[in-house]
Amino acid sequence: MNYADIMDSWLVQPLLVCALCVFLAGVLIPQILLVSFRRRLFDMPDERKIHVGAVPRLGGIAFTPVVCFSLSLMLGFGYMFGSELVGDKMAINAQPVAFGFCALLLLYIVGMADDLIGVRYRAKFVIQLVCAVLLVLGGLACVDLHGVLGLYDIPIWFGTILTIIMVVYVVNAINLIDGIDGLASGLSGAAFLIYGISFGLIERPIYSMLSFGCLGVLIPFFYYNVFGDPGRGKKIFMGDTGSLTIGLFLSFLGLAYLEYSRGEDLPIFGTNPMIVAISPLIIPCFDVVRVFMHRIRNHGNPFLPDKTHIHHKLLALGLRQRVAMVIIVLSAVFFSVFNILLSRIIEINILLIIDLSVWIAANYWLSYAIAKKKKIKKTK
Repeated sequence: MNYADIMDSWLVQPLLVCALCVFLAGVLIPQILLVSFRRRLFDMPDERKIHVGAVPRLGGIAFTPVVCFSLSLMLGFGYMFGSELVGDKMAINAQPVAFGFCALLLLYIVGMADDLIGVRYRAKFVIQLVCAVLLVLGGLACVDLHGVLGLYDIPIWFGTILTIIMVVYVVNAINLIDGIDGLASGLSGAAFLIYGISFGLIERPIYSMLSFGCLGVLIPFFYYNVFGDPGRGKKIFMGDTGSLTIGLFLSFLGLAYLEYSRGEDLPIFGTNPMIVAISPLIIPCFDVVRVFMHRIRNHGNPFLPDKTHIHHKLLALGLRQRVAMVIIVLSAVFFSVFNILLSRIIEINILLIIDLSVWIAANYWLSYAIAKKKKIKKTK
């Protein structure tokens, strides 16, 4: 088998990109740790944060360069050795990839500035809007809701507005869920795996490679974030550079899946494309709505931080960080598998109502259990 044959395999080429990203991130993250400690670039603990001790928060600086380098390198080799699949698909995907890269670079710079010197949330919000517009210019406007609320094809102006809202929403959802070790990277890694397989099955190798590349860069970060020892200078956070760019990657891939699965007979069990696009993001997206509603009800400003996220509730029950993280990530995988398998036999709106009902019931039970635990403590 020659290199062109390897590159024309939808499974082999994403795994090669993934492996390269694992290697490069594994080399780069320790260097970022070294520089962070030499320059004393730390995320210091306070009354809202859970971690103890000074921990660098620049892990996300590795994400974008590693993914872009690895993907570009593999595509370059594909062209060099005459891969028909890479050449044909790259021509189709040139516009969204070009505009997506511009949006990614812009948000990467803003995230790095926020981690180093701080950026006001209003400025970050404006940049997120600009990035969303760039994705729309790349041809990724959501103009087909695939039956959500009974709607299918929608006007381009409405699809444009909806797309901008969706991008900003997902980016902030990932940013806000990044509250305990391994949670944002675990949830995002599971989503990238689902997207990578899904794009492979609809023969979109460029996006499958991008998905597996993002998964690959998160693997060494997850190790340092979850298992790293802060006392030995081996622990790191992704920071806003990481969470914002990961959120944009997920937004881009979700919109791309909706765009490139339109009108096709999908081989993924006949699953509704909207289910594949949104299911991996259900937990962070549901959580941010509940948290924002709670903040508006209590102190008016939804952007003021507090400790009301789903992981805070699990910690309030007495669970350790790692246990809470595993429960939430496994729940996200359950939602995705459940939705993908059942969307063949259950109408999409009913399925989404079931998801929402399960989420509300779980949060209600957690709130009840926390209140009961506090009451028991008071009576002792």
